Amino acid sequence: MLIILLSLGAGLGKATSQAQTSAYVTNLSGTVSVIDTKTNTVVATIPVGIFPSGVAITPDGTRVYVTNIFNSISVIDAASNTVVVTIPSGQFPTGIAITPDGTRAYVVNQFVTNQGNNTVSVIDTMTNTIVATISVGRGPSEIAITPDGTRAYVPDQQDVIISVIDTATNTVVTTVPVSGTAGIAITPDGTRAYVTSPGAGTVSVIAIASNTVVATISFGTNQNPFRVAITPDGTRAYVTIGFPNNIVSVIDTASNTVVATIPVGLGPIGVAITPDGTRVYVTNDDSDSVSVIDTTTNTVVATIPVGLGPIGVAITPDGTRVYVTNDNSDTVSVIDTATNTVVATIPVGSGPVAVAITPVLETPTGKEQCTHHGYLKFGPPAGPFKNQGQGVSYVEHH
Repeated sequence: MLIILLSLGAGLGKATSQAQTSAYVTNLSGTVSVIDTKTNTVVATIPVGIFPSGVAITPDGTRVYVTNIFNSISVIDAASNTVVVTIPSGQFPTGIAITPDGTRAYVVNQFVTNQGNNTVSVIDTMTNTIVATISVGRGPSEIAITPDGTRAYVPDQQDVIISVIDTATNTVVTTVPVSGTAGIAITPDGTRAYVTSPGAGTVSVIAIASNTVVATISFGTNQNPFRVAITPDGTRAYVTIGFPNNIVSVIDTASNTVVATIPVGLGPIGVAITPDGTRVYVTNDDSDSVSVIDTTTNTVVATIPVGLGPIGVAITPDGTRVYVTNDNSDTVSVIDTATNTVVATIPVGSGPVAVAITPVLETPTGKEQCTHHGYLKFGPPAGPFKNQGQGVSYVEHH
């Protein structure tokens, strides 16, 4: 999923009026549930295409893009919560990411008639038309875009490579061989990409400047690293490792070594980090819980029971609430990060998988001057296949 995190400061110490955020949840039953994060109620249920999985929101919060597995993308107007256009896509669109300037959406089409010619569709968000179709390797699963918006990285599972797309020309400029592909995350400074490999039990570290693998971090035999998230300061990468180990490994990004191994619940999948970088929230699909990790001590400080089959996870821009999709109980659990307790359980559609939260955009009151600063965190939306990659997360629907 794509989460926009904005930190804004107002001059002269005057208060600002803050727009309310919304959480958009894709339900495999063919709808998107819109949750008002202030009241924790569903304010709209939007019919979309068949098996919606991935979801991404434009940086200005005005449009929501949803990939429907059966060959379309639904574009939702966030003001009216209605579908304004349905865009035909390649076969089996899953992963989606939007450029930092909001002008393009990149959609991974996982399957096509010719398995040797999988593609990425490029959507102009002004016209909502496909302006380019880019051939990539076999079995693309997700996509991550660099913070400067100049490159898109696509893990190709079957070819075991990363296709690197130049977003100016919309062409593949190189491919990077890795030991396997699943999740991918790019550091906030845009210098490195971290790619997980469940089959090989490794994480490959790619230098963005040279597009070469500069480190391969091994977790040992029978290790299945799946998802990866990087702290806002870029110093640590947190990797979920599923059966039979059920752990989170912590990588020091300066030395590219594992500095901690943390036991969590059964079947850890989703991972999200608070905007201040102090807590990591991990969804445990098979133990119906969320593990909370303190990043200072790298220990689990809370284990929170949620619904059945928790998968997707997203954190509000102010870091006060965590939204977790429970695939097998058709609900979303809302966690208060101050108490690490569930404060609401919200019924949604059948088979909720991905969740994305709109950015907070503040409008100054009065005549005071404002300064703005912030960063973008790219992560995978969730979808229905575990043998994929992550940024957008695709997970198995039970």
